[in-house]
Amino acid sequence: MAGSEDCLFCRVVRGDLPAKVVYQSQDILAFHDIAPAAPVHVLVIPTEHVGSLTESSNADLAAKLFMATAQVADRLGLENGFRVVINTGPDAGQSVGHLHAHVLGGRSLGWPPG
Repeated sequence: MAGSEDCLFCRVVRGDLPAKVVYQSQDILAFHDIAPAAPVHVLVIPTEHVGSLTESSNADLAAKLFMATAQVADRLGLENGFRVVINTGPDAGQSVGHLHAHVLGGRSLGWPPG
């Protein structure tokens, strides 16, 4: 796996940091966020290091990421709805430099989000 030694999510993928995993495949890992913004808050990441959405050029990996978000929502019983958020860059609130999708649910989510 290519990745940064100090990338937080690469460390999770390697098993250097604990995570409550809800989905795992060769290319995708999903785990509960340690600071949830909703009753259900799961992060879905590629196991390969990709810094952000703008650095991604692999359509197959992007499709796997989105398919995994749907599987996570199904596994966690979010039949009433869920939100998928990908923050890209500091102005959007991306705090970890590794592409990740937030799956949020378990309550009614207002709009606009912020």
